[in-house]
Amino acid sequence: MSWIHAVVDVPADELDASAEFWTGALAWPVGEPWRGHPELRSFAPPAGSPYLHLQCIDGAPRVHIDLEAETPGRTVDRAVVLGAEMVGASDSWRTLRSPGGLPFCVVAAADHEPPPPVTHADGHRSRMVQVCLDAPGAVHDREVDFWRDLLGARWVPSTSPEFAGKWHDDAGSPVQLLFQRLEEDDGPVRAHLDLGTDDLPAEVRRLRDLGAEDVAPGRGWHVLRDPVGQLFCVTVNSPEQTEHRDLG
Repeated sequence: MSWIHAVVDVPADELDASAEFWTGALAWPVGEPWRGHPELRSFAPPAGSPYLHLQCIDGAPRVHIDLEAETPGRTVDRAVVLGAEMVGASDSWRTLRSPGGLPFCVVAAADHEPPPPVTHADGHRSRMVQVCLDAPGAVHDREVDFWRDLLGARWVPSTSPEFAGKWHDDAGSPVQLLFQRLEEDDGPVRAHLDLGTDDLPAEVRRLRDLGAEDVAPGRGWHVLRDPVGQLFCVTVNSPEQTEHRDLG
């Protein structure tokens, strides 16, 4: 795996609100609908390749990830052997569901240029750097094992019982994955976006001014809610794009 995309899925009646908020949050405009797939649009950085996308769906708001693979068919087969369920296919991707119920897609690998962080008016920087996979206790261990076996590459365990660890491929992906154990025991695995910044209070203030709802501070992160109800976090993860990210 060399590149992970994140996709914000929202129903049609909340599409404009989500597009407006995340355009401001990322400081990247949302592009035109994809040719052949008008339900999809990408947030376009001024430099580098898009990796966050917006999709209109018939369902509740959520986040899913897309995995690029040199051999998508083999990756899909491997995922199914490891416990994923095949959901559907299109001309460009295969859709699956992880053992814990998280939707994800496998797509063919392509050449990309990772975008740099955005520098805001007061000088602080931010970038969407992480997708956190949130797993209820009953399915957490199996979910972590599935993704570690499927993705390979670099894994760093966490010293906190709340988190299993972080993954990054060190081959250019702009997104790392964090695996969180939820306090609830049952329910499906879901995902949320994490922005990295070099000034946590300033970034929280900026996002609240854009319409985010303040939920709660944490230890090195701050939980917010976007205008369509999806939780996301601002974190002290570096916004820099580097091949060998600090996963400590």
